[in-house]
Amino acid sequence: MRWWAQHREQLLFAATTMLSLAGLALAATGAGAAADTAWATAAVLGLAYSSVTLIAAVRRREPSVDVIAWLALAGALWVGEMLAGAVIAVMLATGVLLEARAEARARRELSALVARAPRTARRDTGAGPVEVPVAEVVVGDRLLVGAGEIVPVDGRLLGPAVLDESALTGEPLPVERRAGEDVRSGVVNAGQAFRLTATTTAAASTYAGVLRLVGQAQAQSAPFVRMADRFAVVFVPVTVALAGLAWMLAGDPVRAVAVLVVATPCPLLLAAPIAIISGISRAARAGVVVKGGAALEQLAAGRVLLFDKTGTLTAGRPVLSDVVTPVAGPVPAAEVLRLAASLDQSSAHVLAGAIVTAAHDRGLRLSTPDRVVERHGHGIAGLVGGRRVHLGKAATVVPGPMPDWIRRARRRALLDGSLTVFVAVDDIPAGVLLLEDPIRPQAPRMVRALRRAGISRMVLVTGDRADTAEAVGRIVGVDAVHADCDPAGKLTVVRAEQDRAPAIMVGDGINDAPALAAASVGVALAARGATASAEAADVVLTVDQIGALADAILIARRSRRVAGWAAGAGMGLSAVAMLVAAAGYLPPVAGAVLQEGIDVAAIAIALTALIPGRGHAAALRPADVATAQRLYTEHQEVRPLVERVRTVGDDLDQPPYDLGPVRALLADLELRLLAHERAEEAELLPIMARALGGTEATSGLSRTHAEIEHQVSRLRRTLDDPMPEDVTDLRRQLYGLYAILRLHNAQEEEGVFSRL
Repeated sequence: MRWWAQHREQLLFAATTMLSLAGLALAATGAGAAADTAWATAAVLGLAYSSVTLIAAVRRREPSVDVIAWLALAGALWVGEMLAGAVIAVMLATGVLLEARAEARARRELSALVARAPRTARRDTGAGPVEVPVAEVVVGDRLLVGAGEIVPVDGRLLGPAVLDESALTGEPLPVERRAGEDVRSGVVNAGQAFRLTATTTAAASTYAGVLRLVGQAQAQSAPFVRMADRFAVVFVPVTVALAGLAWMLAGDPVRAVAVLVVATPCPLLLAAPIAIISGISRAARAGVVVKGGAALEQLAAGRVLLFDKTGTLTAGRPVLSDVVTPVAGPVPAAEVLRLAASLDQSSAHVLAGAIVTAAHDRGLRLSTPDRVVERHGHGIAGLVGGRRVHLGKAATVVPGPMPDWIRRARRRALLDGSLTVFVAVDDIPAGVLLLEDPIRPQAPRMVRALRRAGISRMVLVTGDRADTAEAVGRIVGVDAVHADCDPAGKLTVVRAEQDRAPAIMVGDGINDAPALAAASVGVALAARGATASAEAADVVLTVDQIGALADAILIARRSRRVAGWAAGAGMGLSAVAMLVAAAGYLPPVAGAVLQEGIDVAAIAIALTALIPGRGHAAALRPADVATAQRLYTEHQEVRPLVERVRTVGDDLDQPPYDLGPVRALLADLELRLLAHERAEEAELLPIMARALGGTEATSGLSRTHAEIEHQVSRLRRTLDDPMPEDVTDLRRQLYGLYAILRLHNAQEEEGVFSRL
């Protein structure tokens, strides 16, 4: 029975086709009676199958246009049009098989990850790697992942790695990850063996979350398709009435059968769901799990888009922005970061990865810490190279009166909305690490793409402070900002916006789950593991790229549009054929063949939903991607130099003024920064001009390149012959250059590097 259930569509198609062909062969040899028997058998098989589907629809108390196919088959058998009945049966079997194949393809796209689920892990112990069931891995375990192996749980890299992330992202090229970066379960080690520290259990890891989502993501009957079934309430009586009228006027029941034959609404039965399922399949390849056809159509119908901020419009991961140390402090800033990162290698804290990654980005050589003690709420302490290092909050790291430089650092962090980690070396306050949650570079471009796709209103709803939320809202270009919202507040905003128009809510946290469930469509960003938000959402992004949302909406709208085209074209042709048949110009056999052609045409239109359509991002050639990635690596390497411009300016706050750091900074700017900007002007901007259709799209970046050159040259002229009164002008120049560099970098990351 199980085998029959799995292969019934193929068996029905094979049986009806073979019987029809056998009947044609017998008719060619003059065996008319045997031919009619073969055709009648094929028609009976089709009648039996449609009877089963009709009984199932009656039990579900759902109207169904399958009744037209049943009437056509029964009528053909009744009036003795055996060949017409066989053709109808083949037509029905073909449509059923095509629908089953389309559904199977969608299921393969959504469930291909299941077979790859990691079941064991290799725990790194003093005696060597020990293989354990993946369920036994606990947070903090050090794991070894060999070449070609699947990462078993989410973790933080202890060294560089080359990963194949195509199973989760669809990106076919290997990705290089640095030490300290987070790595997700389910990706494949495409390079040498590496070690990582587990940051979640297997049950809470990304891969387990994706598997749970696959279980929910089975294609359901979409509203458009249910409309097709409800259409039967009108279509069936009209068809029966037209067939009866043709019979009454002509006095020939064959004419009624001809009407029924061409009235079989396969374009509605098959074309619409095939287009929707094809859209689900396309979305899955883009890293978006859509939980059924209804969710896809609701996504296409959305007009209002609401965003959470953290992890949605922002990266959701802290990034080190600066290291603040006292002027002429006992420990240089680079050494403060090196010591802190060396100690944080042993921590699974969310800020530890950002600190370790920043140290590796700056080329610092880390040491193995000893006697590490980590206490929740108090920080982490240990020995690094014989020096006692302590990281944590100000109250635990800086006992007693707070120095002025630390107060200034805290004030700066408050104004910038940054996090702070205080560092003491040998029990002496040595530095403050400033970390921020940066806006995703692709977020503003995605917002513009969504507006072009038909989203008319964008709303930012967040629990963050109003000033921070307003700043993010201005940068990404939303229409309204609601800050300081708890889960109940977010729910209220979603319901208010839902009253305006169909609303799409996008979030990634547990506190977003009620709002996701209340919206017409909830979209969860679950790239770093499934949460309650993923369970409550209708659409889940399994890639950590917010731009995939724009692609998903474009795919959804195109799929719904294709479904309308396919159904409209098919039903329009069927209506014309019904009138021709009622007039007596289309016999049942010819009508059946014509209807088969109409069905094939409608299904062919529906299958065009599988063809890649317009995306929101410009396509780059592989050679251009390699060049852009090389320049992006350089772009990341000069980031600390940009922050140094501000720090050097801050240090010129009181006499005696030391211009030595300014001269050292200028030398690095001329040697490293200007060389990088010139390389971008010569190599990167032509690439983007080709991709975006002209130099107008890159003219702004080219202008800022020239301004950076001008400001560095002006700084050089000032230092060549400094005057006492030039210190104020030097500070102004440094702060002006810093502002230009920050804006220029943000523009490059948004307009260029976010496309990689």
